Amino acid sequence: MKSIRDYAIQCIKDEANAVLALIPQLDEQFDEAVELMYNCKGKVIVTGVGKSGHIGAKIAATLSSTGTPAFYINPLDVFHGDLGVMTKDDVVIAMSNSGQTDELLRFIPMVLHMNIPIIGMSGNPESLLAKYSNVHIKVHVEKEACPLNLAPTSSTTAALVIGDALAVALMEKRNFKPQDFAQFHPGGELGKRLLTTAADVMRSDDLPIIPENMHLGEAIIEVSRGKLGLGVTIDNDRVIGLITDGDIRRAMEKWQAEFFNHTVGDIMTRNPKSVSPTTKISQIQAIMQKHKIHTVLVVDDEKHLMGIVDHYSCMV
Repeated sequence: MKSIRDYAIQCIKDEANAVLALIPQLDEQFDEAVELMYNCKGKVIVTGVGKSGHIGAKIAATLSSTGTPAFYINPLDVFHGDLGVMTKDDVVIAMSNSGQTDELLRFIPMVLHMNIPIIGMSGNPESLLAKYSNVHIKVHVEKEACPLNLAPTSSTTAALVIGDALAVALMEKRNFKPQDFAQFHPGGELGKRLLTTAADVMRSDDLPIIPENMHLGEAIIEVSRGKLGLGVTIDNDRVIGLITDGDIRRAMEKWQAEFFNHTVGDIMTRNPKSVSPTTKISQIQAIMQKHKIHTVLVVDDEKHLMGIVDHYSCMV
């Protein structure tokens, strides 16, 4: 007797197989759909009824967040004034598994009358939707994951995957970069890292500044007081060096009893890693990772110290 988990496993297998079966269905119609959307001067309007509508709303959201202006419209709302949002510069993606959905087909003549290109997505290339579409993407599944083969399961998953495929293809064609993505997701973690600058997170008060001729015994106290694990050496208002608590420990091990006879200048790193106030947090993280350091100095064009950014400051 099958367990509950067995039914879940079978569902996942059925949907996975349906997705893989989409690959041989891809043809020049997919390429033409991408070209239509890429060259669209207006918006991509995604429409569908019922479960196709829910999938269409997600596809529109994915397109919008990856550089292609898009939104979802319910074809039923078109009859109550929403047609006014459409222009001849737009492209419509119309979705229906059967390609024969009555509510959707009643919307199509309005789109054709406005000379708006239609990208149809259905499982039936002989459907009325396919017939009236400028481009038709076949999204056929052999069977639904539903044990009754009735509830939209595999078919909606397949449509969602094709929507993602369109979005990804457009991202590649537009040379869409992480910085572009951040602009559409300013509130997310990625957006924060790509848009936040050193000036936004740097510590600029009570900086641990120590002179080059300070003896290391005193430097220990100043580094500890600064609570950043380092001290910055400045001469004529310009940064000339940096010592860390690690430098101090290694010096103590090396010189032992002679340690207190040495000065900051004997162990400091000259020309430490520094960035400008406008450097993005993502760039600072890359610098830290590359050079295996946990802190960078923020300086202006004249090497005047403006602040310090450590690893924890980057965790915005």
